Amino acid sequence: MTLEKDDGFAALKRYIGQTLKIQCSNYKEDYIKRRLLSRMRSTGTSTYDEYLRYLREHSPELENLRNALTINVTEFFRDADVYDLIRKEVFPALFKGRKTIRIWCAGCSTGEEPYSLAMILSEMIAVDKTISGQIFATDIDEVVLKKAKEGIYSEKAMGKLSESQIHRYFTRLPDGTYQVKPHLQDLIRFRPHDLMSGQPISRFLDMISCRNVTIYFTEKQKDELARTFHTALVPGGYYVMGKTEYLGREVEGLFTPVNSIQKIYRKKE
Repeated sequence: MTLEKDDGFAALKRYIGQTLKIQCSNYKEDYIKRRLLSRMRSTGTSTYDEYLRYLREHSPELENLRNALTINVTEFFRDADVYDLIRKEVFPALFKGRKTIRIWCAGCSTGEEPYSLAMILSEMIAVDKTISGQIFATDIDEVVLKKAKEGIYSEKAMGKLSESQIHRYFTRLPDGTYQVKPHLQDLIRFRPHDLMSGQPISRFLDMISCRNVTIYFTEKQKDELARTFHTALVPGGYYVMGKTEYLGREVEGLFTPVNSIQKIYRKKE
């Protein structure tokens, strides 16, 4: 399948922007082309023009394409050592200076990450009833956001959770799935949000977790997002990245490394 000179690529990107509200220019072109190629192979189309016609004639394919472009790979306590640092160092440091903290989980996908943070927060509140916290969990994909808000997960998804965590935070449903209990859901506010809008979900945030999201962005978009996060954080606020992600040279001076291996940074005073 030879697509390098296919002029239909621009038209297809415009259609994706109009229908799915996903701006392809915010992502690396090679990434977009790889994702499109996977769907084209699945639908038996060989050019961008053919695939665009297919999309227009087969509306269910739009959801398949959305899922391909916004890869939602996540799990509870993914990269456990990162969460250990959040539990042992980041949250305790934040609570030294205040009684309540505000966290933004950006690109939350199906919800495992914000619920993992909420479990740690709930553990601390159980020890000290005078503290509290609020987690804003956002994603551009309203389909996965709806699933996150519902908080229903398969038995397989429980794999990294201890029996005590499952018992404390989940209710087993008759069909064998597990639903997050209301007291944990109450710590989180799920909202749709486009990270490329240039506007943070809120300001005066104590921590922003945006993990394994920017690996698909262009260098320019990564830098712009880092500046948005810097603006949204309080002085000394924490920024947690994915372990394979990095701060660009133009913005690395905005943050101080707390743990370079686990990719945890603080906003410079």
